[in-house]
Amino acid sequence: MRATWRGLPAARYGAGFEPGIAVPAADGTPLVTDHYFPRGGGDFPTLLVRSPYGRALPWSPMYGVLFAEQGFHVVVQSCRGTGGSGGDFHYWRNEPSDGQAAVAWLRRQPWFNGVLGTVGPSYLGYTQWALALDPPPELKAMAVQIGLHDPHALFHTDGALHLEISLAAGTGVEYQQRGTVPFLRSTLRLKRHLRRIVAARPLRGAYEPALGRLPWLDGAMAHPDPADPYWDGACLAGAAERATVPVSLVTGWYDALCGQTFAQYARLRNAGCEAALLVGPWTHNSTLQQGWPDVFAETLAWLRAHLCGDPSALRPTAVRVHRGGDGKWEDLADWAEERAAPWYLAARGRLLAEAPTDEAPLASFRYDPDDPTPSVGGPGLGPDAGPRDQTALEARDDVLTFDGPVLTAPLDVRGAARGRIRVSTDTGFADLFVRLCDVVGDGRAVNVCDGLAAVRTSGSGPAAVDVALSPTSYRFGIGHRVRLQVSGGAHPRYARSSGTDALPLDAVDFRPVRLTLHAGSVLELPRTPAPA
Repeated sequence: MRATWRGLPAARYGAGFEPGIAVPAADGTPLVTDHYFPRGGGDFPTLLVRSPYGRALPWSPMYGVLFAEQGFHVVVQSCRGTGGSGGDFHYWRNEPSDGQAAVAWLRRQPWFNGVLGTVGPSYLGYTQWALALDPPPELKAMAVQIGLHDPHALFHTDGALHLEISLAAGTGVEYQQRGTVPFLRSTLRLKRHLRRIVAARPLRGAYEPALGRLPWLDGAMAHPDPADPYWDGACLAGAAERATVPVSLVTGWYDALCGQTFAQYARLRNAGCEAALLVGPWTHNSTLQQGWPDVFAETLAWLRAHLCGDPSALRPTAVRVHRGGDGKWEDLADWAEERAAPWYLAARGRLLAEAPTDEAPLASFRYDPDDPTPSVGGPGLGPDAGPRDQTALEARDDVLTFDGPVLTAPLDVRGAARGRIRVSTDTGFADLFVRLCDVVGDGRAVNVCDGLAAVRTSGSGPAAVDVALSPTSYRFGIGHRVRLQVSGGAHPRYARSSGTDALPLDAVDFRPVRLTLHAGSVLELPRTPAPA
């Protein structure tokens, strides 16, 4: 690791290892746990890491060994039904009680000094929020990296199924716990079957030849409505709303959970809880790869400050973000979004500072589910996520673009942009995918942030559709243009719209749909001067 990631701190202690401890849950179910510890005299605080992805790579070296070398006991536990632990895995129902049972076990250990922190990424962040619902008195700090608190939002947006993420989540939970070789084989098997899976009619059960049957994944994919009783108890937003334990948050601008991280930060600040936020130029996976030296340093400084009484390495500001466009890091006192400036969509693919007087429809396109608009870059879990050249995508007939003027001064966007689009359809059912892009001097466009919303219309008149884009901090340079890209989907990142009211998982009858954009459509950019 030290050869791969330059800048990791030198070890303070040797690391000891006590594997395979059976920790009883409240109902007696054994939860298999590994204990890493610093080889040295004195008391050390403890870090709890609860994972459904096994306890070996990457958790053993990146969390067990590295943090033990820095003077922490580290307890890495496999969630119920995974990694050899007893019982059946469920995406959310068992984590609060099983986390409390782990703390109860810690209290009985002679090496536990009563000072506890939690750390971990992705679902390992969800297990932290589960413990924070009723924080034990020993819990003094949390470090949530690219973590979620709302499983529904991981799988669905406004009725649309996050198809790629669902498949990746199924692969990770089911196979990563089994070890590196089974996980790699399952990943290759999914890649081999992917084209057939995402094109299946219906989608329900289509992944089984690659992943086997996963009842928890079937349930998550089959319930797009967040108000469905199926999701009762799943969202842990209340943990942040009532939080008193200091929390460090890490995400990337192209992380699939970026929006959830910003929601966590806002709730923590509203609660008056001490919180820090680090946002890098990363995807979900690259946060723990290229970003790991920064993430580890941030996390280590936070845990030392709140568990060891050593704040010497803390940065002076609550927020540090990487600004896209020019690649500069910004240290901010807080994350506050300014009032948005409107840019108006106009005929002939223009973005204007003032509303056009022409009331005629702006443009239209035909979305065909049999040839769905592909996803190119953007937030995600896989290797194709991140900023990508949009040239080939924008050459398609089912993608519209609207450009602002050539910039004569840098233009900074900080916050969550929003598209307020007036759109009509000929079937009444569609999706609307909206993306903010940076057009560089040679005419090539690169994606900055995006969002998707469902379109439901009746009759021939337009409906007003709000599309929330993911947060960003970005500088559009001199000579560049701001571009808004509009299409009917991004497949297979999202399941394709069927053009009907059928659930995405069960749609069989697919109908092409014509979408028409109308005057009065607006792009709202936060902290953006009006174009000249």
